[in-house]
Amino acid sequence: MSDASKQIEQRYKKMLLSRTPLERLKMASRMYDSGRKLAIAGIQHGKHPLTASQLRGQIFLRMYGSDFTVEERKRIIHQIPNMQLDADR
Repeated sequence: MSDASKQIEQRYKKMLLSRTPLERLKMASRMYDSGRKLAIAGIQHGKHPLTASQLRGQIFLRMYGSDFTVEERKRIIHQIPNMQLDADR
């Protein structure tokens, strides 16, 4: 789904392709970092303080949770060191 015209899409693609692969990688990394910071702010907003391991679990759920079933998510959370769900306190 796109709300941009074909002309704008072509201009954007040309702009991206004019950058070096390293520049594009840096752009993607900065976008990921920004998205992660926004996710953390959203998780922490209005909640009780979370431990570092609970925050890691919530970040995982926010960013990748919909990619897995409930059972898969629980298994992943419990297999990764220093990551737990909020309710596991």
